[in-house]
Amino acid sequence: MTQPSQHQAQVIVVGNEKGGAGKSTLAIHIACGLMHAGRKVAILDLDLRQRSMAHFFSHRAAWTAANGVTLPMPVQPDLGDGKALARAEEAEQLARFEAAFSEAVVSGAEVILIDTPGGDTALSRAAHARADQIVTPMNDSFVDFDMLGTVDPVTLDLLKPSTYSESVWEARKHRAIKEGRHAAIDWIVVVNRMAVAEARNRRRLEERMLKLAKRVGFRVGPGLRDRVIYRELFPFGLTVADLSNEVRPVAVSLAHVAARQEMRNLMQALGLDDVSLPALEAA
Repeated sequence: MTQPSQHQAQVIVVGNEKGGAGKSTLAIHIACGLMHAGRKVAILDLDLRQRSMAHFFSHRAAWTAANGVTLPMPVQPDLGDGKALARAEEAEQLARFEAAFSEAVVSGAEVILIDTPGGDTALSRAAHARADQIVTPMNDSFVDFDMLGTVDPVTLDLLKPSTYSESVWEARKHRAIKEGRHAAIDWIVVVNRMAVAEARNRRRLEERMLKLAKRVGFRVGPGLRDRVIYRELFPFGLTVADLSNEVRPVAVSLAHVAARQEMRNLMQALGLDDVSLPALEAA
């Protein structure tokens, strides 16, 4: 993992400016992977209206209590009523974010994981400015690639970075000015929800991804495929990382075992190789 900045905690921001790319699903799995690696994690869910990550961990607390199970839980600094905060002025939103971020630091969290909303908001910009590592999910299509780069509609040649790429560049520049060159932000783009796709279109997309990666400075990593497994565990507040021979609210199959390896690959791409998952045998 990259070196943390002056506040000492490692800050990971899951973000892009497009909805539906799987930010919250990715954030949930990263948080659980980190906790299974023994890290103390604090989470900030800045998707104020949806609050999927906050709801997930609320489900987790309820399910483990009802079933007499102990699973790692993150620190959750108080952001207040999300819907009310979403209607508040930017200054109030930013003040609440700074207070919650400080609470996460004081808690002794080793990692602060921030899930951001889809869109360019003051809260999202503030979170990106704090990042040591930015993880950007995108679906396996040129629709999502448009968030990162613009292509020629005739030749599909890469023309220029898009708005979100430019905003990450600005965050990196301001961070370097404020904290020095050593405080570089590590940016990883992961392809989520990969399904069966026409090979030529996927090859075209991969070629543009690699060109843009060299141009604006991100790494390409593995994401999470479009699996029913990830969705069916959400109501329990569980991920495939939590499943074991004792914790299995659904029937476990070889697909669950494969999904755990997929999650390991994701965590390794983030620079975390010491994730220790419970033993799990398919039925």
